[in-house]
Amino acid sequence: MTEAEIFEFFHNLGIVPVVKIDDASKAEKLAEAMVKGGIPCAEVTFRTDAAEEAIKRMSTAFPEMIVGAGTVLNPETAERAVKAGAKFIVSPGLDVDTVKWCQENGVPVTPGVCTASEVQKGVNLGLKVLKFFPAESSGGVKMLKDLGGPFPQVKFMTTGGINTANLEEYARAKNVLAVGGSWMVKADLINEDKWDEIEALCREAVTKLQGFELAHFGINAKCKDCAEAMTKKFGAFGMIPSATSKSFFMDKSIEIMNENGRGTHGHIGYKVNNVQRAMNYVKNLGYTIAEDSYTYDASGKVKFFYVNEEIGGFAIHFMAK
Repeated sequence: MTEAEIFEFFHNLGIVPVVKIDDASKAEKLAEAMVKGGIPCAEVTFRTDAAEEAIKRMSTAFPEMIVGAGTVLNPETAERAVKAGAKFIVSPGLDVDTVKWCQENGVPVTPGVCTASEVQKGVNLGLKVLKFFPAESSGGVKMLKDLGGPFPQVKFMTTGGINTANLEEYARAKNVLAVGGSWMVKADLINEDKWDEIEALCREAVTKLQGFELAHFGINAKCKDCAEAMTKKFGAFGMIPSATSKSFFMDKSIEIMNENGRGTHGHIGYKVNNVQRAMNYVKNLGYTIAEDSYTYDASGKVKFFYVNEEIGGFAIHFMAK
């Protein structure tokens, strides 16, 4: 995969677990649990002697998995990691020699930064993706927003203090490529062979990252007069109607279509943190995307889509919060 393809993969998945593994013999089981849990990627940190062998084992057993190396402090470690099978390199700080080695060898690299000066240094080295670390203690989402002003071209991998409580806040930030963390792959879970728990935590993290929020129910009416009659009935319950060119909304929670729309009975709309990630998520669940349903934002990115499959006779669509 090219650098662009790897970073696109990270963005669409939205999360890159940070793995600290003490026993390389557990690497295959760990990789299997992560893949089953919907996270086929990992940053294996060089904080233990098992890292190099773990990268090799994970990459060999699951070649479809994007395995990289973290806590890479110098070019020598970067070279060892790449020879073991690492497809990307992550550093806690910005080491120029390590960055240049990776660039010269065609290896994606995301060095750590937490100040504007460090971001500027990274930009001057030709980097477009940087690691914001330690995220929470360096100002969190507010700092990311502030950095987005002078550096709109930079995307960040955020790590440090991120967990299920603040995951969505980072996921909604426009300049966050993906979030990183270790809460779903904690060292004690690995050491105790709790593969089912790791799988469940990975699945929970990927689902929570989407930020699914019920937007409204849609009802198919046979005609506009039928739709108007329905609005009067719902209005008797204190709901206030507002008309669009295709429908009537009742307090924004019920949409009554002027004619039969998608879905046998109607549709259900969900709001999500990031539409591109939601598309990737539902594809991985086995749904297919109704490309003729796309609507786009000002930048040309998809902001709304339906899946082709129905649930209980209802079409399902997703849109940005």
